Amino acid sequence: MATDLSSIWLQTANPTSTNPSAVSRREQEPRSQEIDWDDESGYQTSELDDDEEDDISLGQLTSLLVPILIPLVARAIGRYGTIAPRPTETPTKSLNQTKSTVSFPVSLLPRPPSLPPTNARLSARTFIHDSLYNPNYGYFSKNARIFSLQSEQGVEFPKLRDNLAFMNHVADLYEDFEKEGELDETMRQVWHTPTELFKPHYGNALANYIIKQHNTSETPAKPLKIYEIGAGNGTLARNILDFIQSRHPDLYARTEYTIIEISSKLAEGQTRRLQSGNEVVAKLGTGKRAHNVKIVNQSIFEYEGVVRDPCFVIAMEVIDNFSHDVVRYTTDTGTPVQGIVLVDEDGDYQEAFEPVSDPLIQRYLTLRDSWSKGKRPAVLAHPAWRSIRNMLPFSSNLTEREFLPTMNMLFLEKLHKNFPNHRLLLSDFDYLPDTVQGHTAPVVQTRYKGTMVPCSTYLVQPGWFDIFFPTNFEDMAKMYKSVSGRDAVVVTQRDFLVENVVDVEGVRTGSGEVPMFDFYKNFKFIVS
Repeated sequence: MATDLSSIWLQTANPTSTNPSAVSRREQEPRSQEIDWDDESGYQTSELDDDEEDDISLGQLTSLLVPILIPLVARAIGRYGTIAPRPTETPTKSLNQTKSTVSFPVSLLPRPPSLPPTNARLSARTFIHDSLYNPNYGYFSKNARIFSLQSEQGVEFPKLRDNLAFMNHVADLYEDFEKEGELDETMRQVWHTPTELFKPHYGNALANYIIKQHNTSETPAKPLKIYEIGAGNGTLARNILDFIQSRHPDLYARTEYTIIEISSKLAEGQTRRLQSGNEVVAKLGTGKRAHNVKIVNQSIFEYEGVVRDPCFVIAMEVIDNFSHDVVRYTTDTGTPVQGIVLVDEDGDYQEAFEPVSDPLIQRYLTLRDSWSKGKRPAVLAHPAWRSIRNMLPFSSNLTEREFLPTMNMLFLEKLHKNFPNHRLLLSDFDYLPDTVQGHTAPVVQTRYKGTMVPCSTYLVQPGWFDIFFPTNFEDMAKMYKSVSGRDAVVVTQRDFLVENVVDVEGVRTGSGEVPMFDFYKNFKFIVS
């Protein structure tokens, strides 16, 4: 899919300081610098005329003043932020560089594994995954915590007046939760999930669905096997098992629940949670099941077990943190080019684009063509409009970014290979506000002193920012069909809960409103 490009665009994002406290600033929109493609040496920056080099333009003066003024303004409003200097050197070019590859040197000196890479060239997918999941400095291995109600019985909804009273009640609990724990209050990262806010009712609804599907299957007398991918605090597992134990003790005796958890920190918390207040006992990393639960501290993508028996696979708010690839398309021919992240010796980042050579991107684009029947990507305008746009002066030769869910494809392939007789139960965001620029782009944000700080680029300091994506569930169902040959159904979260909630009166407020039905309207389920 490589093409002879006459020019390539280098996206230079405001570099993120290696100072981890520099998290409160809003990232400015990346600046596009057009650079000419050279057949022999690769890409190089366009040179300025001598007259232009001698004069200081308003833009240059602004670029000098902004790094000084922004931290002062940020401090004035009670936040702290720093702006790292923009790198002035062009990334080093490899002697073997060709048109279809852009090489970037990797330092030969050993670097402590506890620090993000420097002098490196990464795919956007690898950069995002490393930022979130690196065991030494990744977001989920550092300050991140999941909000959870102290009472296992959850909120007493009938005692609340209405939805607004519920929101105020949760806000008070959330504020108290943020003050607890060992983490520095300044940088504590906390987020909430429907599993936690509506426990145990949310887990009960999922358990009710699973039991109904199991009882109507061809093998209702066989063990009920459930695999949960990314179990958070372990709340959902506990609620599901408690429900089965209380309502269907015979089925509970032959229920096997396995958690596959990438985070060691969360896996340890799941062990503690499942050991307390219930006869369910979990053992971490032993490979032996005590009573009903087994916890595997491993990424689902590295999981090697093959389960040929019928089973249910649960993934609640998991795929939104699956890394994506970045592509853009040439406006003349619609040819895709892949995004790469260049890291200099100071740990600052630049985004560049090159002809697609990544096998995973190629495979995803081919698979998408099969289910979309050749339909143009959303970022590609009508050919007639593209022709007009290309004639306009200073128009970009590339479309806006499109974030490809390549890891979602790998996930579905993994399910098909390792759990060939599974039933999928997956839920996540189908829409997100305040995303970075691009199609199906992520939200990039952090919390600083209890305040949410959004960013406008994914090129941020690894480990301090959550990066999460919306999912096009209709495309997800088509991809599931292409990968497994099986159909999947997409429903809104409200419709799923209305159909499967067990105790409606237990989640109804005094006004008759049901927050569990009314909140998280940007969630959908996919079931198979």
